[in-house]
Amino acid sequence: MARAIFNGTVLAETERPVLLEGNVYFPPEAVHDEYLTRTRSFSLCPWKGVARYYTVQVDGREARNAAWYYPHPSPLARRIKNHVAFWGDVRVEP
Repeated sequence: MARAIFNGTVLAETERPVLLEGNVYFPPEAVHDEYLTRTRSFSLCPWKGVARYYTVQVDGREARNAAWYYPHPSPLARRIKNHVAFWGDVRVEP
C-alpha cells in the first residue's frame, strides 16, 4: 500500500501506484483533493510533457508546490495522466 502523508494526514493511498523515475504516482481517485490547491506553477519534462502543481494544506500547515500531475502527458507517459506525485515535506511510503 503506497501512501502520501503530510502533517500526520494521509493525502493519498493506493494499492496500485504507478512508479516512474523514482516517483510514486497516485491515481486521481486515491487522492484526497480537499488538501490540494492548484497553483499557477508548471514545469516541462522533455518526454512527459507539462506538469502542473498543487500546494498541500493540512491543519494550517502548508507545503507549496509539493504535489504535481500531468493533465496532458505525452503518449509515452499516458499511464500517469492526472495521477498525482508528491515531494518535499510530504512523506511518501511506496
